[in-house]
Amino acid sequence: MFSFPELKRGVMVVFFICLFFWAAFAHAGMIWKIGKADNSYAEFALAPGNYANYSADPVYVVGESTPESHWPYVHPGPEDAWAGGRSHMFRVVFGLRDAPAAAAVLHIDLVDTHGANPPKIRVSVNGSESEFALPAGGSADTVSNAPQLGKEHKLDIPVPASVLKKGNNEVCITTVAGSWLLYDWIGLKTRGTVKMSAIEQAIILGDAESTPLCVESKGRLFQVVRQSVSVFGSDVTVQLAAEGGEPVEQTLAPGVHKVELLVPRVETEAGIKVEARIAGDVVGTTLAHVKPVRLWQVYLLPHSHVDIGYTHVQSEVEQKQCDYFDTAMELAGKTNHHPKGVRFRWNSEVMWAVDSYMRKASPEKRAAFVDAVKKGWIGLDALYGNELTALCRPEELVELTGYARRMRETYGVPIEAAMISDVPGYTWGIVPVLAQSGIKYFSIGPNMGHRIGFTLSAWSDRPFYWVSPSGQEKVLCWVTGMAYSGFHGGGLGDGSRVLAQLARLEGAGYPYDMAWFRYNIGGDNGPPDPRVADIVNDWNKRYAYPKLILATTREFFEAFEGAHGDRLPSVSGDFTPYWEDGAASSAVETVLNRAAADRIVQAAALFAMRAPREYVPEDFQEAWRNVILYDEHTWGAHNSITEPLCDFVKQQWAVKQAFALDADKQSRALLDAALKPEGAGAWLVYNTSSWPRTGLVTLSREQSTAGDRVIGPGGAPAPSQRLTTGELAFLAKDVPPFGAKKYRIVAGEAFHDETAEAAENSLRTASLTLAVDDKTGAIRSLVCAGIEGDLVDTEKLGGLNDYVYVAGRDPKAGGARKRVEAATVTVKEKGPLVASLTIESAAPGCDILMREVRVIAGLDRVDIVNTLKKQDIYTPEAVHFAFPFRVPNPVVRMDTPWAVVRPEADQTAGACKNYFTVQRWVDVSNQKGGVTWTMPDTPLIEIGDITCDPTKVGWMERIEPSATLYAYVMNNYWETNYKASQGGSAAFRYALRPHTGFNAAQAARWGVEDAQPLLVAPADTSGPDVLPSLLTVEPSGVQVSLLKPADGGKDLIVRLYGASGRPEEARLHWHGAKNHKMWLSNLDEKKLDPLDGAVSVPPHGMVTVCCGWPGK
Repeated sequence: MFSFPELKRGVMVVFFICLFFWAAFAHAGMIWKIGKADNSYAEFALAPGNYANYSADPVYVVGESTPESHWPYVHPGPEDAWAGGRSHMFRVVFGLRDAPAAAAVLHIDLVDTHGANPPKIRVSVNGSESEFALPAGGSADTVSNAPQLGKEHKLDIPVPASVLKKGNNEVCITTVAGSWLLYDWIGLKTRGTVKMSAIEQAIILGDAESTPLCVESKGRLFQVVRQSVSVFGSDVTVQLAAEGGEPVEQTLAPGVHKVELLVPRVETEAGIKVEARIAGDVVGTTLAHVKPVRLWQVYLLPHSHVDIGYTHVQSEVEQKQCDYFDTAMELAGKTNHHPKGVRFRWNSEVMWAVDSYMRKASPEKRAAFVDAVKKGWIGLDALYGNELTALCRPEELVELTGYARRMRETYGVPIEAAMISDVPGYTWGIVPVLAQSGIKYFSIGPNMGHRIGFTLSAWSDRPFYWVSPSGQEKVLCWVTGMAYSGFHGGGLGDGSRVLAQLARLEGAGYPYDMAWFRYNIGGDNGPPDPRVADIVNDWNKRYAYPKLILATTREFFEAFEGAHGDRLPSVSGDFTPYWEDGAASSAVETVLNRAAADRIVQAAALFAMRAPREYVPEDFQEAWRNVILYDEHTWGAHNSITEPLCDFVKQQWAVKQAFALDADKQSRALLDAALKPEGAGAWLVYNTSSWPRTGLVTLSREQSTAGDRVIGPGGAPAPSQRLTTGELAFLAKDVPPFGAKKYRIVAGEAFHDETAEAAENSLRTASLTLAVDDKTGAIRSLVCAGIEGDLVDTEKLGGLNDYVYVAGRDPKAGGARKRVEAATVTVKEKGPLVASLTIESAAPGCDILMREVRVIAGLDRVDIVNTLKKQDIYTPEAVHFAFPFRVPNPVVRMDTPWAVVRPEADQTAGACKNYFTVQRWVDVSNQKGGVTWTMPDTPLIEIGDITCDPTKVGWMERIEPSATLYAYVMNNYWETNYKASQGGSAAFRYALRPHTGFNAAQAARWGVEDAQPLLVAPADTSGPDVLPSLLTVEPSGVQVSLLKPADGGKDLIVRLYGASGRPEEARLHWHGAKNHKMWLSNLDEKKLDPLDGAVSVPPHGMVTVCCGWPGK
């Protein structure tokens, strides 16, 4: 008998039963080696990227174990919640025939260490210990199958010859602080010749793990200690016993075993002796550090993570998800005899899968599905898809719960919870949408680590009430620290993952005795687990605690809120998302989709104004469905970057692209149907907004053959100009809200009352003067009457709309940033109504870049259209347009759905700050004035500098105030899912409106005006020149986001938005109707409380009103 020297983690005792050897062989130089020196971890267990499946600390037996089976590529640290939040010991056991004569070197070569929280490790060779604080590594994504992003580190640790010995030897590497390290290879070298032997028959008592398990026996609760036992040689029968508990005798085969021992329940941490006996003789002892346990209730929420594509072509995914519902109903029926909480449950995750099922199913199957929902077998989760929420237009965000609301109304099924999976970060406006849809609970399961920034570090298992921008609504939110994928690759099994997660929660100071985990197996789009109910049933028979419960989302959150809701904090702010940057990998389609969403809203308003009885809600729902599916997080195949030209990738992109193309087509068809010609000889200009509007209207050459003069209401001429394109432009002034003005085209000279002028490189109106730099093509000067100084900062950049191309991922790398070096500036339109310059240039990443800058007499704005003929480039790249404004002490405000967000001030903890996703406008101003920058086409901005790609730049924890903004319009930075390249023509529109003090309502109006233009329809020359407003709303700080015929009857629906950011009392006035009946409504369009007088609209609040058709 002999024992290894005592280690800090316990006493390792080895008992020899018999001795045998392999055929001895000699090593000169390398005694043993695990892995290959290739700066990769591909050959190790769990590779590539399956770190979340880490389940046990390894014991590697030289000569028997293999790297791919027995040595994980990732060595977790105490800060790694996904591995239990504790220290982890990796052991290497090897035999030597004789004690070596020469010293050795233990070589540890690492692919990477955690960049923000590198580990501290303890290395022990036969009890001789040293500790090392490892340096910070590279990207956080290295652990997720990106070894090339790592920062290599090597350790050479001298091992004196006296430390190694004949027989069994052991190397232990323990993480004692910090996060993970990733192995390239590890080996032991010597200058001499060493003869190795097989491991001698031995038993090693390893860690005694204090678990949260409890067993009830004879009316008492006992805690369970899991004792690690490593057996070498042949089978051996061992009796193990913890002090105060019953002995356990088992015959153990060679390998590593976990033996469960019972100990009396403790109230404070205690050391309890564990003995191992063979044939009555004590052969080893160790000390179990037993911690008090809480009586856990652990809810498992079974579901499939719905990627609409990615793993399979979309049609195959759809069929799989439909099949899963059938399987789930079958499993629920078979386990309905189980005790409550142990019966099979299934959660839809998203409603797209439900919609697909209901479309395909027979009437009998639809009825069975509804019955399963009503029985609680299937839980419905309200969001239509796992959306990139910040891409959504406000009404698109509302429609994200539309199918769930209709399902609830049609079938009377409960829907009170929502899930979102994989996606990190969510726009603030999702809160009022969920709350007003009757959704109380939001289950958030982000990706485990890929491009998630601070999502988990800020919010992992910290439930909170998320308060809406108006302060009037709240939703209980919970970001699970196990992410959505914690059971990928293994399922529930022996429950070790559950125990590891509970240990993580304990280590993090988690205060509750209830926990929940997402349960989906087999990877993304994985199936129901047919065994889970039986496993849970067997578990609960074996253990009193933790008690496992299979549940729907609503069941868990409802139980938790009832027990702990009064203890939860409230949080207000934008949880700025992280994955919306992928939309810039298909910029053209993103432009189409954004425009389609606005077009649908305009078409609905026009039907309300012109033909409410012809409104077909199903047509609008189908158009919204395609808009939503384009903004859903699955952009393409898992190998979209590595194999962009393979058929699998092309097929998936064709389907994804079709969502945007179909949305564009459908929205145009809806608009055409709403704008049916009402004669000929004149043109009606419609305003679909709730305030009077003045804007430029353009008719084609064919539509304007009668002449260049435009006559408006009352015979008054309207300013007009024949453009160089052959189109006729005219200024329609003060078009009434939800009304129209009639214009006729006649022969004669164009009229003008104000003048816009263009010179060689400058433009001028009565209020604006700008100049373009003929080298960079950027606007180098912008001066506005009434605003002091020039609004352009040219200190570091060429000016406004400066093209900046980044070759590679690192914008700070030498030569990475490239700009236009020479441009040709040409006058395109000379005025007097429209004056514009075109700036043509070669541009990095493009065959040609064409920029047009335009001013319009009578409008205090600068219009910009940037058209790129993009080269098809597969290496990492990004395209930006810089807008460096000269605004001292700036405050930046961003338009988001149902909110205005200031960086830092209005963001939650954990929010993204490298880039922001905005809706229609961004304002940069101080108390004296500034500029509102509208951007209907491109959703992404950066503030202060180019701060992408985060894999090189790093995730920003804070952003400093700056008046320099960047439109982040194109990239191909992702490693999966999104597009690998985008070639061809793309056009992006912007507008600049200088102003004095910031006015939130005015900024909102400008944003809508650029996204939802005045619309033109042919009309008869007879009839009124002005179609009065169907609806007017006062005061101007309240705006109508949506006007539409109600889906279910002869009513109109009005959605009000508190754009001013102040509490408002709104009054609605209907044309030709006195004492018009109105009711407060909801997103279900129900008539609630009758309205008599004003409607209270909170700051940034949305309020829905139901009105009978005027005059009916």
